[in-house]
Amino acid sequence: MLVFIDESGDSGLKLSSGSSRYFVIALVTFSDNEDADLCDKRIDLLRQEIGKPAAFEFHFSKNSKHIRESFLDAMAQHPFSYHIVAVDKTAAKMQGHSFDTGQDLYNYAARLAFENATPHLSEAKVVIDRRGDRTFRDGLSAYLRRHIKGVGSTPLIASVKVQHSNANNLLQLADYVVGVSNRFIDGKPDGLEYRRRFLVAHELTLQIWPK
Repeated sequence: MLVFIDESGDSGLKLSSGSSRYFVIALVTFSDNEDADLCDKRIDLLRQEIGKPAAFEFHFSKNSKHIRESFLDAMAQHPFSYHIVAVDKTAAKMQGHSFDTGQDLYNYAARLAFENATPHLSEAKVVIDRRGDRTFRDGLSAYLRRHIKGVGSTPLIASVKVQHSNANNLLQLADYVVGVSNRFIDGKPDGLEYRRRFLVAHELTLQIWPK
């Protein structure tokens, strides 16, 4: 079992200073290493098909519409699944929750996502994107090891590591899944379309918190 984590939006709590309304986290999962390997190779092949170099990174927010749709169409054929949690930072209930820092919110969103995914996970090897704040990544790794438990002697999480997304095709898939999901949750027309056309068949859970 492989799990790839990425996020969209930011975990900042000061909306008046430019923080995003939603903080969205995605867990993209493969139950079989062979399925993951085939998906990885398909992404390599896609770069050749669209005339991009081997080092080209698929990044939803930076790619053109043509590249976005080419990537999503290619990925739709592969057996991955995903879980989404979005924290709505404008919701009234947020005021009563003890998010003292962005790290607290980041950890809580990840915990919700793993709790939702628990029936589908066992001895997962978790990969987190190295991009972004190192303190947050290290804090999340420690938090997951401490709080996400399995059943009996079987751990839910076998290992947690960080990698650069530019060197990991399946983290790039997670970037696309969370990018589309963020725009869907925010009501953007392309997010609605891309989720319906390419992703919803792979969706296991989607939670907007607090609701």
